[in-house]
Amino acid sequence: MILTDTHTHLYSEAFDDDRDEVIARAIKQGVQRFFIPAIDSTYTDAMLRLKSAYPKHIFLMAGLHPTHVKEDFENELAHVEDLLKKHTYYAIGEIGIDLFWDKTFLKQQQIAFKKQIQLAKKHKLPIIIHCRDAFDEVFEVLEDEKSDDLFGIFHCFTGNFKQAQKTIGYGMKLGIGGVVTFKNGKIDAFLNQIPLKHIVLETDSPYLAPVPYRGKRNESLYLLEIINTLASIYAKPVAEIAAITTQNSKEIFGI
Repeated sequence: MILTDTHTHLYSEAFDDDRDEVIARAIKQGVQRFFIPAIDSTYTDAMLRLKSAYPKHIFLMAGLHPTHVKEDFENELAHVEDLLKKHTYYAIGEIGIDLFWDKTFLKQQQIAFKKQIQLAKKHKLPIIIHCRDAFDEVFEVLEDEKSDDLFGIFHCFTGNFKQAQKTIGYGMKLGIGGVVTFKNGKIDAFLNQIPLKHIVLETDSPYLAPVPYRGKRNESLYLLEIINTLASIYAKPVAEIAAITTQNSKEIFGI
């Protein structure tokens, strides 16, 4: 059984003391593929070191996270473009709009999101969407950019059934992580109405640890808790869900 964590920040400082052990634990339990989203240029070197250390397991993305869109966002986008010329990346992400913490740079976030979608299309890459308190704003940009070459993953999907259908209509898979194990997560109420072909697994580690680790540091090993919950929701064997979701990730990332 091969599991794919489509979203993990393994380069995070949260793993500085035991990163190798964290990766080894996950690999031992079948999590063989780790897709690594970017935040901003300050993490580039750490991401490249991680890829160098685990070339068969680590797959990098390039992008500017919406909460890191500030006055200098154009310089950050130039850095992303430069990286795409120098190294191999499998997606543009994570990108999107986040209005939870601060709405000061909403216009800049919208511009950065749109430009990075266009960059993804140029390089024939998927996008990985971050959305927090901003479904309408994200859908507005996706509506402007919808096309046959728009595809990717709506990371940490926490919307309702109607929003899930709309997301899928834009060529996105739903990234399902620890929230599906929460009592108040809500997505478990309708998820079995979404065919598994539209689902990929993620942890977003070190964030959003699933039950029974909620509130603690998350890690890719805990993908097992997420897939066990999905097995219950879909009434299907864990191995089947692992096979389908990993195949879905291959369709998105091309590897």
